[in-house]
Amino acid sequence: MSKAVVDADTCVGCEACVGTCPVEAIEMNDGKATVNPDTCIECGSCVSACPTGAISQ
Repeated sequence: MSKAVVDADTCVGCEACVGTCPVEAIEMNDGKATVNPDTCIECGSCVSACPTGAISQ
């Protein structure tokens, strides 16, 4: 796997991914999720949690 990446155009800012990340690598900026690649452990939890499919690995 690889680091999670958020498609800002698809992200609706629901924050479902934020609470799912076990290492708190996701934060909200200007209403959109962003992933800190230095913190991401490539677990895929956020990919599964995103209802719009805005996060990929």
